[in-house]
Amino acid sequence: MRSLLLILVLALSGCQNGLDNVRNVANLIDISAPSKAYKDESNLWHYIANHQKLGNQNHPRVDEHIAWFVKHPDYLERVSKRAQPYLYLVVSEVEKEGLPIEIALLPIVESAYYPFSYSHGTAAGLWQFIPSTGRLYGLEEDWWYAGRRDVLASTQAAVKYLKNLNQLFDGDWLLAIAAYNAGPGRVQNAINANKKSGKKTDFWHLELPNETKRYVPKLLAVAKILQDPSRYNQSFERVDNKVYLQAIELDSQFDLALISQWTGLSIDEIYTFNPGLRRWATPNTLPFTLLLPSSVVSIFENKLNESGERPQISWVRHQIQSGESLNYLASKYNTTLEQIISVNELRDDTIRAGDYIIVPLAQQGESYYVLSEEQREKSRLNAQKSASKIVYTVVSGDSLWKISAQFGASINDLVRWNHIPPSAPLSIGKELVIWLTNKNQTELAKIAKIGLDITRKITYRVKSGDSLSKIASRYSVTVTQIREWNKLGISNIIHPGQKLNITISVVNSSLS
Repeated sequence: MRSLLLILVLALSGCQNGLDNVRNVANLIDISAPSKAYKDESNLWHYIANHQKLGNQNHPRVDEHIAWFVKHPDYLERVSKRAQPYLYLVVSEVEKEGLPIEIALLPIVESAYYPFSYSHGTAAGLWQFIPSTGRLYGLEEDWWYAGRRDVLASTQAAVKYLKNLNQLFDGDWLLAIAAYNAGPGRVQNAINANKKSGKKTDFWHLELPNETKRYVPKLLAVAKILQDPSRYNQSFERVDNKVYLQAIELDSQFDLALISQWTGLSIDEIYTFNPGLRRWATPNTLPFTLLLPSSVVSIFENKLNESGERPQISWVRHQIQSGESLNYLASKYNTTLEQIISVNELRDDTIRAGDYIIVPLAQQGESYYVLSEEQREKSRLNAQKSASKIVYTVVSGDSLWKISAQFGASINDLVRWNHIPPSAPLSIGKELVIWLTNKNQTELAKIAKIGLDITRKITYRVKSGDSLSKIASRYSVTVTQIREWNKLGISNIIHPGQKLNITISVVNSSLS
C-alpha cells in the first residue's frame, strides 16, 4: 500500500520541480533509516549491498536522484538485466585491487552497462574511456579491435585509473570519482580555489561542472537504493554470485563463425561478451583474451585441442591482375590496405600483375556478423524512429557545424546519432544519419509549400572520369547552372583537380 501511495503521489506531482519531488519522497520514505542486511549473498546485488564502504551519504543532491529513480521504476531493472553477463567480472576486478565495491556500480552511471555505448565526447565502452586516457592505460585500438569496449581490459584499466586518482586525492573516494568524470586537473583547481577562499574542500563544497555535480550523487543514490530496493519501489534482475565469463587466451586469429560453431553460442552473444571485437574475427595481434561463458569453455578447449595446428581463419590467395591496386583489393575483401601490407610483409603498396598476395577472408557474409562495427553502423543508417530520417552524404567543404546548422540539429546530436568523434574531419561520401523532429520537418514543409528554397554553396573538386552531366546529376542541378556559376563557356572542358562552385538546395536534399 505504501508503494502504491508513493507512485500515486509522484504521478500527481509530475509537473513540479525536482525539489518538490525530493520532498514527496522524503515524506513517504525515511531516507536516513538504516538499510536491511541480506542473509543470502548468492545474489550478487545482495553481496554488493552488504559490502559497501562509502557509507550512506545523506545529501539533497543524492535525494534528487533517488526521487528520479522512484519516478522511473523500470530503469534500474533494465540496466541490471543488461549488467548480468559482466557484473561478477567487474566486482572481481574491483575487489582484487581493494577498491570500494560501489565502484562496480559506476558503469550504471557511465554507460547504463551497455558496452557499445558511445558518448558525444568520444568516450566508449562500459567505463566510457576517452581515447587519450584509454591509450594511457593500455587500451589499444586497431582495425580489428577496440580496447575501450573490451569488458575485461577496460575494467582493469578503470580500476587502475581510479586507484591512482584515489592516491592523488589522499584517499578521498568522492573526489577520486569526481576526477574520473571531470579530470583530476579540474578537481584540483576547484580544491585550490576553495582553499584560497577559506572554504571547505570536500566534494560537496567544490565548484565543479554540473555534470560532475550530478555524477557522484547519482552513484551514491544507486548504492543506497540497492541496499533496500523495495523501499524505493525498485527491483534488480538477479545475478548469480559466481563466475559467468571466463577468459581464454588465443594464440591464433579466429573467425567468429567458427567460435559460434564450436560453442553453440550465437554470433550476437559472442559480440556481446566481447564488444571490443570490431570485425568478423579476433585480432591478429597475439595473444588475445577472449571471454566465453564458463559453461562452454571446456567444449571450446576440446575443439581447440582437436584442431591441432590448423588455421582458425580462412585466407584467399589472390593473383594480382593488371590495373588492380591494394586499395581496390582491400575494398573487395572487406579489409584494409594496412592489413594486406602487414600480412604479406610488403614494404609499401607497390604490387605487380601476376604476383600473389594472401588476404584474410570471413567464413560468412558480412550480414552474418550482426554486431560488427560495420553492421552496427548499417543498423543506425536503417533505424526507424518516430522522427523523420535523412541519410545525408558528406560533400566537399562540409563540417559538423555546417551540417548541424543546415538541419537544425546540434553537433552533439550528430555525434551521438552516428558514433563519430566531434573533432575528426568528415570524409567526402560518408553517410550520416540525421533525425528531423516534427518541428524541423514542419518548417521544411512550410518552406517547400510556399515555393521558397534554402541553398548553400560548396566547392567541388573535379575527379578523374567526371563530366558536367555527372556532377549535375549528383547534386540535382543542371549543366547550364554549373556553367553559369563558374562562367564556363560551351567549349570549356573540365579537368581533374579543377574546383567548381555549386549551389545546393537543402529542401531537395535526399530526404527519406
